Amino acid sequence: MLTRNGLLEAVPEGRRDALAALSHEVTYEAGARIFNEGGPANRFWVIRIGNVTLDVHVPGRRSPVVQSLGPGALLGWSWLIPPHKWHLGATAQTAVQADEYDAAQVRALCADDPVIGQAVALYVAGIIGGRLRGSRQRLLDLYGPYGSGVDL
Repeated sequence: MLTRNGLLEAVPEGRRDALAALSHEVTYEAGARIFNEGGPANRFWVIRIGNVTLDVHVPGRRSPVVQSLGPGALLGWSWLIPPHKWHLGATAQTAVQADEYDAAQVRALCADDPVIGQAVALYVAGIIGGRLRGSRQRLLDLYGPYGSGVDL
């Protein structure tokens, strides 16, 4: 049975099985560090159960949380864009169950099947845009003299 999530839903129905076949289930305990900013982005996840926080390194300060992700969310997009290094860090806020994908395998599938490749690229581009907006807003709230001016 396919796990229904935004990534799989973005791929045309007849091609979802090829992408789903590249995943396997993983779990993380609450508090586990999943990846660090600047580390190799060689895999990614779709969260099934639990919550993950994304943070950004700020020299001389504790890394502020810029976003929280829950069930159905894509965890990680840096795997798609060279140089394949994480742009943020991630920690399991609660116990997490997720589908993990090997980035090299998914990139190879995307190269072999341009329909899947375009669907994945457009989906990830939308995620990147949303994360950048959310990160900017959160950083303004934390460090701007008047915050972002947006109520969360």
